Amino acid sequence: MARRSWLTTMAVAALGPLALIAGCETASDPEPRDDAQLPPPAAPLELPGLPDAAAARDQLAALVEAEPASMEGYSRDRFRHWTSADGCTVRQQVLRRDGEGVEVDDDCQPTAGSWLSAYDNVTVGEASEVDIDHMVPLANAWRSGADVWTDEEREVFANDLTRPQLLAVTARSNRAKGDQAPDTWLPDAEEFHCVYGRAWTQVKHHYELTVTAPEREVLGQLLDTCD
Repeated sequence: MARRSWLTTMAVAALGPLALIAGCETASDPEPRDDAQLPPPAAPLELPGLPDAAAARDQLAALVEAEPASMEGYSRDRFRHWTSADGCTVRQQVLRRDGEGVEVDDDCQPTAGSWLSAYDNVTVGEASEVDIDHMVPLANAWRSGADVWTDEEREVFANDLTRPQLLAVTARSNRAKGDQAPDTWLPDAEEFHCVYGRAWTQVKHHYELTVTAPEREVLGQLLDTCD
């Protein structure tokens, strides 16, 4: 398999201040709160590297369709994550990016703030109750091409802050999603479906991952909600 151009691009980006190492962390599931439900956000969440709908449609058309590969040999440990740079882990970076009124201590750990989970429109007031989700889950990536990557390439994928791959969400929604593709799981918040389709498509396109036929069909439907 030819060396992918995205690895060279990410190696250069790693010299910048945002190229930190991260992964998807599971937090404790918060207890339901009567005041947790918030109205939908006034504008779609602006994730980094998010393409517009037209560009996402072109990317979707270019994706290679294939059946899922075997899970043999898969382990989350094959996608190294949770290291840090400049005193902050990428989990902490995403918490600061996606939260409101976030304050941090000397170790870069948020001590105050709130986070509106775009998957279910639930607000969380404690950083320990927030999960950082991989838009394209690690196991899904493994089944769609990452099984033949090097560990270095998998590490780059798991820790990408320059594309719409990491997102602060509720633990409950993250666990409901698991490693599912859009044809078997979608966010409860329908107003986020346009962004979800654009983000998922962009990540798969950039990393040259494959899609299944049902996955491609649903992604097209998600992009249609952008009109």
